[in-house]
Order: sequence, then structure tokens, then C-alpha cells
Amino acid sequence: MSAAAGGARAAQERERDPGQASIGELLTAITRDTSTLVRQEIQLAKAEARAEVRSAVKVAGMFGGAALGGFMVLLFLSYAMWWGLSNVIDQGWSALIVAAVWAVIAAVLITMARQRMRGLKALPQTSGSVRRIPDAVKSGGDHRTGGHQ
Repeated sequence: MSAAAGGARAAQERERDPGQASIGELLTAITRDTSTLVRQEIQLAKAEARAEVRSAVKVAGMFGGAALGGFMVLLFLSYAMWWGLSNVIDQGWSALIVAAVWAVIAAVLITMARQRMRGLKALPQTSGSVRRIPDAVKSGGDHRTGGHQ
């Protein structure tokens, strides 16, 4: 048996029995196993992300189809209201009435959206901690408390 084969076989035996392995061999095994584990976790995360993206794209397509369907319903209901009113009044006036109804709906929605938008606070915790950063640098505050002493 050659010396290289004997050394490799001895290393395999020590790897099976950690009590006989040297510290260097143990560290090598830990590093190799950790590296393998990290690579496998990254591959798993990539596969899960791909699956989630595929599902999200399908859901977005369904929402898009539903939005188109809802738009078509509103469009044809508007046409029906226009034609129904044209039996009572002139067709031009009935079209203006339908347009005015949609203008009122749009005005109400935009007013509500503006009020809610004013109430939004963009990332309140993050902006608070960013504001504390200059204080922490100036005062030499403890970084573990976010600059507070």
C-alpha cells in the first residue's frame, strides 16, 4: 500500500472517529460542512423564490383579468344607463348625466385618497433611527441603544 493511500485512509478513519482527528482536520471538516450547508440553503432559497415569483405572476394576472372584467362591467352599465335615460330625455343630455355621475364618483375617490395619503407615514421607525444617527455620532453615544445614553 502506498503512503498516500495509507494517509487518506487514516484521515477517513479519524473523520469517522472525531476523537482521533487532529484540530486541523476537525476545523477542515467543520468548514467543509458549513460551506456545503450554506450552498444548499442558498440553492433552496433560490428554488423557493422562483416558485413564489411564478405564483405571484399568476396571481397578478388574475387580478389584472378581474380588473379588466370590472372595467367592462362598469362600461356596459354606463352604456345601459345612458340608453335608458335616452328613452326619457335627449341622448346628448343622458350622456352628460352619466358623465357627471362618473365625475362625482371620481371626485369623491380622489378626495378620500388624498386624505389617506396625508395620513401615511413613510417608514416611521427607520426615519426615527436615521434621525438619531447624527446625535449618536456627535455625542459618542452607545451604538447598542441607538445613540441614547
